[in-house]
Amino acid sequence: MTKGVFIDKTKCMYCGGCTAVCPVNALELKETYIEWDPEKCIYCGACERFCPAGAIKVVRE
Repeated sequence: MTKGVFIDKTKCMYCGGCTAVCPVNALELKETYIEWDPEKCIYCGACERFCPAGAIKVVRE
C-alpha cells in the first residue's frame, strides 16, 4: 500500500475531531469530505487513534 492517510468516506462522520488533533494541520474539514495535505503530514497517527468511527488509516511505508 502507498504511504498516505486514507479516509473511508462510508465510515467518516465528518465530526472534525481528526482535524482538531492533527499537530501540523494536515487535515481540513470540508462540507462533504476531509482534505489531507501530504506536504504537511508527519504521519504521527493522531488522527487515526482519535477517529471514533475508525474511518482513518495511516500508512507510513
